[in-house]
Amino acid sequence: MYLCVLMKGASESSIVGGRVAKPHSRPYMASLQVEERHICGGILIRPDFVLTAAHCNKLTLRVLTIGLSKKEGKIPAHVNCAVAGWGKTAYDGQDPSEVLKEAVEKTQFDFECKRIWQKYFNSTHMVCTKFDKKKGGIYSGGPLICNSKPQGITAFLYKDDCSKPNFPHVFTKINFFLPWIKTMMQG
Repeated sequence: MYLCVLMKGASESSIVGGRVAKPHSRPYMASLQVEERHICGGILIRPDFVLTAAHCNKLTLRVLTIGLSKKEGKIPAHVNCAVAGWGKTAYDGQDPSEVLKEAVEKTQFDFECKRIWQKYFNSTHMVCTKFDKKKGGIYSGGPLICNSKPQGITAFLYKDDCSKPNFPHVFTKINFFLPWIKTMMQG
């Protein structure tokens, strides 16, 4: 079963910059594919549940689970968080990466995101990060992992171009949706 978090906008599957992830270092990552072509990422939160963005479908890889936070909580600014995935490796690139890649993005203050995204950003259920061209970033449907726990799922970015450093990347806060996720997993 797939749990999809729907937000306005969506980002194309890409992981620009970053580095090749150490084999088996992120066993919870899921590549969602159609006709053996990578479309989106997700995370396995239980053996039968993948958490991903609403515009994603069809799991094809074997993965291990990652635990969710136990409660809601504020995600502080200036925390280095990981993003990972198999998407395009350049904004204008066509082919997705054949190997899992990872990058680091730093969380921002809510006012920094609100200033740029004004009518789209809601700090209650969103968190934003800053893209660093040297470190890479963003991945459609994939997680924002902070302190070993998934804190967000990619929501949107500037016109599907994650390389614009002045435009924060926006993630749906997983902990805001914990009650809904738990209800869906019980059904």
